[in-house]
Amino acid sequence: MDKSVFKAVIRRVRAREAGPAPHIVALIPAHNEAERIAAAIAALHRQEQPPHRIVVVADNCSDGTGTIAEANGATVLESRDNPHKKAGALNQALERLLPGLDGTDLVLVQDADTVLSLAFLASAIEAMDRTVGAVGGIFYGERGGGLLGALQRIEFHRYAREIARRGYRADVLTGTATLFRVSTLREVENARRAGRIGGGSSYYSLASLTEDDEMTKAVRTLGYRTVSPPGCAVVTEVMDTLPKLWHQRLRWQRGALENLRDYGWTRVTAPYIIRQGLMGLSVLCLALYLVFTVWMFTRGRPEFTPFWIAVGLVFVAEKVVTARGAGWKSQLLAGTLAVELAYDMFQHAVYLRSLWDMVGRREEQWRAT
Repeated sequence: MDKSVFKAVIRRVRAREAGPAPHIVALIPAHNEAERIAAAIAALHRQEQPPHRIVVVADNCSDGTGTIAEANGATVLESRDNPHKKAGALNQALERLLPGLDGTDLVLVQDADTVLSLAFLASAIEAMDRTVGAVGGIFYGERGGGLLGALQRIEFHRYAREIARRGYRADVLTGTATLFRVSTLREVENARRAGRIGGGSSYYSLASLTEDDEMTKAVRTLGYRTVSPPGCAVVTEVMDTLPKLWHQRLRWQRGALENLRDYGWTRVTAPYIIRQGLMGLSVLCLALYLVFTVWMFTRGRPEFTPFWIAVGLVFVAEKVVTARGAGWKSQLLAGTLAVELAYDMFQHAVYLRSLWDMVGRREEQWRAT
């Protein structure tokens, strides 16, 4: 018997022994996603443990997103006078849906450009013990996008390896797909209303550029664990142009920095702040390395000692090995080193620009990509 089929059978047996399954509502915020919404809904219908209801929140759509969603079996809610993009649309939907749900029920929030693996919900429910407030997905890049798409897929595979290395702890409850317990969402709302957590007085923060990153810190501040188990894989969109990727990463990085500034140094945020500091150190080290390399070549006497050649080979080997899950073509790309070095420099430029904009308090607007 195939291993994945065997695991699915075991999950079904455990579910029957555990008693009635919780009620699951899948919530998909969508802005002009007519081309992708059908695939997202179809993947939910195919789940080993499918949701009881699929709700698409059509936010200021000017295409056929709502019509296509209804044709594929989803309920459509229209956002009303929403200037707050994804977070505002989600808050409006949750305020309408949660009063009819029990605290033990579950809400899946997923992006319209994301397709869930068949075991996602069953794996997430299995991981949802009393200490876990939410279960996030492990995201991989869809096919296409040329060289830029390949680099993003390598990056996402490395991030998945890092999640596994940390024992499947989720440092970010990714917006691609996250399963929440209703009682946890209500606790977050109560904490915001009481002023213990900022970001407004509803479920998702209206003050953050990255509502998923901020929600992670909110859930963990309340004392819950956040996890991303191996069965919770999703495939999501990759940016196919540099301007799109620049804007996406600038929003992610700027949002992460501003969330840390707003929360301050706490037991929850300390590891994130240290990680951002290490990122800054890596930017400095790469800059010094490039300056030294240029200086060495301008002298006309480049020195390639056995020691530095060995260091370089180890670095290349690490790049190739960690790209293994993305396929042999990606490993060849990683082995060239030069292309990935350019991609790293792009990421560093995003980091520096985010710091500069935050210090200068320049306003960053969220735009759909």
